[in-house]
Amino acid sequence: MEGILPLWKPKGLTSHDCVFRLRKILHMKRIGHTGTLDPDVTGVLPICLGRATKVAEYITDAGKEYVGEVTIGYSTTTEDRSGEKVEEKKVAEIITRDRIEAILRELTGEITQTPPMYSAVKVNGKRLYEYARQGIEIDRPSRQVNIYSLDLIDEWQVLQGDTVSFRFRVSCSKGTYIRTLAVMIGEKLGYPAHMSDLCRTRSAAFTKQECVTFEELEKYVENGKLENYIYPLEDVLLHLPKYEINDTLAMKVRNGTVLETPAYLLDEQEPIVIQTTTGEALAIYVQHPTKQGLIKPSKILKILE
Repeated sequence: MEGILPLWKPKGLTSHDCVFRLRKILHMKRIGHTGTLDPDVTGVLPICLGRATKVAEYITDAGKEYVGEVTIGYSTTTEDRSGEKVEEKKVAEIITRDRIEAILRELTGEITQTPPMYSAVKVNGKRLYEYARQGIEIDRPSRQVNIYSLDLIDEWQVLQGDTVSFRFRVSCSKGTYIRTLAVMIGEKLGYPAHMSDLCRTRSAAFTKQECVTFEELEKYVENGKLENYIYPLEDVLLHLPKYEINDTLAMKVRNGTVLETPAYLLDEQEPIVIQTTTGEALAIYVQHPTKQGLIKPSKILKILE
């Protein structure tokens, strides 16, 4: 069994928990997820089965979309609702929709984020959340991320109260921390804030419509219909350039042979999918770092019989 299984992740499980549970349901070991989702977060989690684990990075690197909720008035240790309250400041003014929309426009495009202490980013060989659990706060490397769109989805004109919340939809690049984005919105308003709810609604080309729940999955396995819900690994490579080859050349690709670069791909900087005449992806090649006009294998995806 191989391919991409879009899973709808429930609350209460980490991405690793989902993989562990799937290994039991599917009775297979070679399973990998395509990006960490915190236990409180629900939504789209593409799972790679079998040799499809080799293309997991192309899903992880693709854009994501989320629907979330920001609560203004207090911050937490984890930047979401699961953490302990750190700072509190009552909202002593009326916040208008125009003001929020202006802030969201400011945060659209390329922005700089500092990963939260409770995150899986490694510093000096140790994950930040490990430092945080020991009560140690260290300098964290900032990163550039892209916010492609950031919009309000609630119907309101003004917000008022000691704490106020509103919902938003964001489309963003890999590496974006939505928790941190919620904190940044609060900072621009002059208040502590945290992310009070989050759902991933898209990962690469997969949306809720393609996803299956654990309950559905168990039923499909029992009925022998699971394969109807597994997508071929080629589906996550559609955005990459293609080099179609014949059977003779395919044998060389299987052995990891360096190939001449086709004229139409000489200036291509993206990884190149080597595929058969029937569209079956055999390997991922990249431009040779030292030999101009040649491409070398990055990943061998399938071995021909």
